[in-house]
Amino acid sequence: MRPLPLLMVIFFSVPIIEIYLLIKVGSWIGTLPTVFMVVFTAVLGALLLRQQGFATLQRVQASMARGQIPAMELLEAMLLTLGGALLLTPGFFTDALGFLCMIPVVRRWLVRSLLDRYLLSQQRAGKEGAPPPGEGPVTLDGEFKRED
Repeated sequence: MRPLPLLMVIFFSVPIIEIYLLIKVGSWIGTLPTVFMVVFTAVLGALLLRQQGFATLQRVQASMARGQIPAMELLEAMLLTLGGALLLTPGFFTDALGFLCMIPVVRRWLVRSLLDRYLLSQQRAGKEGAPPPGEGPVTLDGEFKRED
């Protein structure tokens, strides 16, 4: 799928969803409780981001101390950053997505599924672009001597 149309859909649909949810929740519980909930989720999100960020940083350091590449932890850190940005954005829909990024089990599942999807697409691209056996470049063994 092309990224530009997807980004346009997200750019226009998320604010509409947020406004709708803010109006609905505001009509159910009132204006001040709605504003309090939006501010509370932003503060709670910042605290969760700090706690989860430190835990992820410790796992990165532990992986590096074992001599491993901390790829999984770094991708989780990217999702934590995205989740923190979503939690600081006012609204209930983005808060729900942000809180999902803060749950370690959900975050790891999402990273694994994205990695699997990416690696599978890379394998397909590699197989399609590779020449059939026997039709690729031919390597000739030989010796040469340079005479000036």
